[in-house]
Amino acid sequence: MLNTDLEIGGTPTVVRELAVRMKRWEGVEVEVACLGKWGVMADRIRDAGVGVTALGAGGVWDLGVVRRLAGLIRERRIDTVFSFLVHANAAAAVSSWGNRGVRYVQAIQTTQRWPRWHWWVQGLVERAAERIVVPSESVAKAAVEWAGIARERIVVIPNAVEVGEFEGVGREYGDRGAFPVGFVGRLDRVKRVGDLLEAVGRLGGLVHLHVFGDGAERGAIEAKIGRLAIGRWVTMHGQVGRPQEALGRVGLLVLASEAEGFPMVLIEAMAAGVAIVGTDAPGIRDVVSDGRTGVLVPVGDVVRLAEAMKKVVGDGQMRRGLVARAGVEVRGRYSWERVLGEYRVVLGI
Repeated sequence: MLNTDLEIGGTPTVVRELAVRMKRWEGVEVEVACLGKWGVMADRIRDAGVGVTALGAGGVWDLGVVRRLAGLIRERRIDTVFSFLVHANAAAAVSSWGNRGVRYVQAIQTTQRWPRWHWWVQGLVERAAERIVVPSESVAKAAVEWAGIARERIVVIPNAVEVGEFEGVGREYGDRGAFPVGFVGRLDRVKRVGDLLEAVGRLGGLVHLHVFGDGAERGAIEAKIGRLAIGRWVTMHGQVGRPQEALGRVGLLVLASEAEGFPMVLIEAMAAGVAIVGTDAPGIRDVVSDGRTGVLVPVGDVVRLAEAMKKVVGDGQMRRGLVARAGVEVRGRYSWERVLGEYRVVLGI
């Protein structure tokens, strides 16, 4: 299994969880590699008893990483390479030129249109793979339209969560001051955290926003908190080691993104018993059913976002109903018990 990096994030989490479970299959040996340097998730994968190799790429144009990957495949006698994200998919595809007889499967995890060259590269390298795995129909649609991949080559397998690890994490909140609302994820422009900040400002102290995560937009977000004068209603926590640490502190998760592939934090919140407000964006609407397992609003509509947050926070009966139905949904559709068999079919194991 090959990913671009093994830092904290949605796709590295999927790689870790899948690798640990595949290791339990009789007659299967699993190893994980990343193109970049050793990261936090590499420690966790190694601690779970799965071999890990960091190929140490010095940048996007470090072509030596392909040579190192090809050598690793030959040295370990790997017969199947399952790669994730465009850089790993490209490296795996090029390594296939010198590794005849090795099976290649690729995964795409995003619906972000930009940078367009990512989709152009993906369209070139997909030919090296037997199948393309995506987590949602929105990602499948993007792959067809922007990378020119034939729909019949694509298999939709949703991301999954170990439900038992999240049960009891969420708590019900009464009238005890500002209601704790959370954002969990990388601080990137596509997440539109600024919209969430504006919505918090409109609610005038009804909620307190807890931001868990880090990234390139942190400075811009902190500056906007200052401009809006909402510092007393927002706490920046930085990155957390486990999602349970964040979800255990909030009663409502809000995701205002303009595009997602399949946000892991949504099914983690569903499993934890935390209500959800999100945008009607690709990836989010694949997971959240508006009015049934969460509330969806148009992307960029700060007024509607604030109204949805106010409604969910103020209506305990509605909130509990959303949480209950989301719990049933995550156990029925997004548990590893349900999803793992679909990977076995694709990988031919």
